[in-house]
Amino acid sequence: MRLPAFEKKITPARLALAIAIIGAWALLAPSANAAGGELRLDPAQVMGPDACGECHKSSVSAWKPSHHSTTFKDLPRSKKAKEIGKKMGIRRIKADSDCLTCHFTSAVVGEKTKPVAGISCESCHGAGKGWIKLHSDYGGKGAKKESESAEHKTKRYADSEAAGMIRPSRLYQVANNCFECHTVPNEKLVNVGGHTAGSKFDLVAWSQGEVRHNVWYSKDNNGASANRKRMMYVVGKALDLEHALRGVGKATKKANYAKAMARRAKAARVALEKMAAAVQAPELAEMIAAAKAAKLKLNNADALNAAADKVGAAARKFAEAHDGSAFAGLDAMMPGADKYKGKAVP
Repeated sequence: MRLPAFEKKITPARLALAIAIIGAWALLAPSANAAGGELRLDPAQVMGPDACGECHKSSVSAWKPSHHSTTFKDLPRSKKAKEIGKKMGIRRIKADSDCLTCHFTSAVVGEKTKPVAGISCESCHGAGKGWIKLHSDYGGKGAKKESESAEHKTKRYADSEAAGMIRPSRLYQVANNCFECHTVPNEKLVNVGGHTAGSKFDLVAWSQGEVRHNVWYSKDNNGASANRKRMMYVVGKALDLEHALRGVGKATKKANYAKAMARRAKAARVALEKMAAAVQAPELAEMIAAAKAAKLKLNNADALNAAADKVGAAARKFAEAHDGSAFAGLDAMMPGADKYKGKAVP
C-alpha cells in the first residue's frame, strides 16, 4: 500500500493498502471476536472498500490487484498460513482467528461479524461510518470541491478527524497502522506458530511499490515527492524503533520473538543515528537518547515502554514540525526505486 505525495495531493482512500494497520483511536477500538482475540477496527463502524470506491474509483481500482487486496482469497489457501494455523490451533483462518487482526477487514453483515476484504482503506484511515460522509461534504447538496470555502474546508477536516478519520497528512498516525502489523505484536504467533517476527518493512520502499493513492488528483498512480519520502523515511525508522522496543517489553521468553525484536530495535536506532549525523533535527537526538536509556532485556517492560513513548512523542513532533525540504542529506540513505516492494499499478 502506498502513502500519498506530501503535497496535499492526497486522497482519503490512499493508504488503502497499507498494511498494516491501526492504533488506539475512538473508531479503532478493539472488538473481541468469538475466539477471544481482538480486531483492530470496530466491525460495527466499518463501511467496506465499496463505500470508499463510490468516490475514489481510481484508488480502489489500483488497490484491487494489490497484495493487500488479494490476501482476502490468497491467505486461506496458503500452505504456510495453514501450517501456522495448525500450530496455533486455528481451524479456519477467516473465522475467529488471530489472522483477522491484520490480514482482513471485518464488518457486521446482517447480524454476524465477518471479513469482507483484505487490508483496505479503513485499515489505515479508520473505520468510516462516522466520517465517510463528512469528509466528502463540500458544503451541502450539489456543492463541488472547487467551490468549497476555506472556512468550510477547515471545519470539514476537523469534523472528519473528530469522527475518527486518520487523514493522510497525519503521517505518524497513518504510518503507525503499518507498523501495528508489520512488527507482529504477538509473541505466541512467532514462538509457537512459526510466523515471522515482522516483515523487513521500510515505509518508503513498501509504500511506493503498488498503490500510491495520488490518483484522485493526478489521475495516475504517481510516486511521492522527494520531500514526502524523506519524511516517511525518518518517521518509518522511528516507528520501527518504537514498536520494536514495545515488542521486547512484552516478550516473556528468550526465544525467536524477543531476539528478533531486540535486533530490530538496535537496527532502527543505528539508522536514526546515521540520519542524525547527516541532517539537523532535534527530534532525532530525542529518539536516540530514549532508546539508549532502556536496556533490551526481558522483564524490563516499564523502562522499554517509557522509552517507546518518548520515541513516539518525538516522532509525532517531527512529523508535525518539518516538511522534508531541509533533509536532502537523507537521499543517499533511502531505498531507490529498484528496492520498492511490488510493481506500481498504472
